[in-house]
Amino acid sequence: MNRNDLIPIGALSRRTGLAVSAIRYYEERGLITSLRTGGNQRRFLRSDIRRLGFVQIAQRLGLGLPEIERELAALPQGRTPNTMDWQKISRSLRKEIDSRIQLLTRTRNKLDECIGCGCLSLDRCHITNKEDRASAAGPGPRYVLD
Repeated sequence: MNRNDLIPIGALSRRTGLAVSAIRYYEERGLITSLRTGGNQRRFLRSDIRRLGFVQIAQRLGLGLPEIERELAALPQGRTPNTMDWQKISRSLRKEIDSRIQLLTRTRNKLDECIGCGCLSLDRCHITNKEDRASAAGPGPRYVLD
């Protein structure tokens, strides 16, 4: 491994926009691994920028750390993940991401209409949810979640 492939935690922080404390936390969780210098300073692989970028995106998508940890565990340690590695993760998450996109789209489209909650408070509810028909499908916002 080339010495230029390793970067200090401060550089990783600047490059990812993450606080040093967040990087230490992700290291503690096993999402990234540091190497130690003779002076016990952390050094990270430059490819950890990509790993942490994935963490940031996955969290924005609403994925939890257990899901993120599972996916990153499939990536190789000690080498930069290649296209095939990332495609494997993409295939693994595609169904979940597509499901979230569908929910977001449904929510966007229904938010200003009746969402099937049974509130009967909007002017349109007496048309789209007459006599609270949505309640037959169960509690909550039936037109969005179903």
